[in-house]
Amino acid sequence: MLDGIWWFFSNIAMAFYNFGYAVTHPGLWLDWSDKTAIMRFVYYGASIELFFVIFDVLLILTVICMLRPKLMWAVVRGLEGFANGLGRFFAWAGLIMVLQQIIIVFMQRIFARPDIVIGFGVPLQFDISWYAEELKLYNAMIIVFCVAYTFVQGGHVRVDLIYAGVKFRTKKILDMFGAIFFMMPFAVLTWLYGWFFMWRHLIVPNPSASDSLDRLVNKARALRWNVETTGFSPSGFNGYFLFKVLLCLFCAMVFLQAIAVAYRSWRELREGPESEGRYLDRDSLGEGEEAYEGTH
Repeated sequence: MLDGIWWFFSNIAMAFYNFGYAVTHPGLWLDWSDKTAIMRFVYYGASIELFFVIFDVLLILTVICMLRPKLMWAVVRGLEGFANGLGRFFAWAGLIMVLQQIIIVFMQRIFARPDIVIGFGVPLQFDISWYAEELKLYNAMIIVFCVAYTFVQGGHVRVDLIYAGVKFRTKKILDMFGAIFFMMPFAVLTWLYGWFFMWRHLIVPNPSASDSLDRLVNKARALRWNVETTGFSPSGFNGYFLFKVLLCLFCAMVFLQAIAVAYRSWRELREGPESEGRYLDRDSLGEGEEAYEGTH
């Protein structure tokens, strides 16, 4: 028990040193002309050291924001504005997905073409099956970049067993509890899996979550880029490594939204029911459509 407590607080203290050392020695992990720097980047990207650096930054930011309520509201507005901006932009991928599917049907059934050529000079030419499989990428982009936006808009499905019947203060406490003990751990655990899953499809030798830093540095001697370009079919979409990158971005979006939820819930709890929904930027379907907005 005492060893665990010592480990926790010693890592909190060491995080300040680790952060300072990383900032003052960027070449050790950002100079990707050096293969050992790539391996250091891979190792520290899902390491205990990075976790406690983020933990310290978040802890300090939270303390400062509690002392300065306007700053906490500014962080909430910034994070929710970021989520709304990305969500509204990448929502257009849904329209592109529909238009591309229509083009695919026309080219196959009406013009009987095996491929689609786009552009002039050096055109972009791929088999129809490539464009058909690429539709999954648009779907993944919508999920990743619109997940926080949908949360801000109140559009996620909610299984409500007790939430609707409890008091305002209890709701805010439940929101904070859910953000801190469910959203954040989910994002962190998925990141730990997704980070090495992504790099195993970008470089060889394959890094592993169980590898120590010294072992990865030793592997750097044989390191080479091996970006995944194999599709499910001979002429199909060959950019599946992008899905692994999107998985990590998804974790980041969920984690940032968890911070916004926790901060907003805290301020609304302290300021009372009149502060509920303050600065909340939600889209509207127009006059007369209020019953359909934010439905679960």
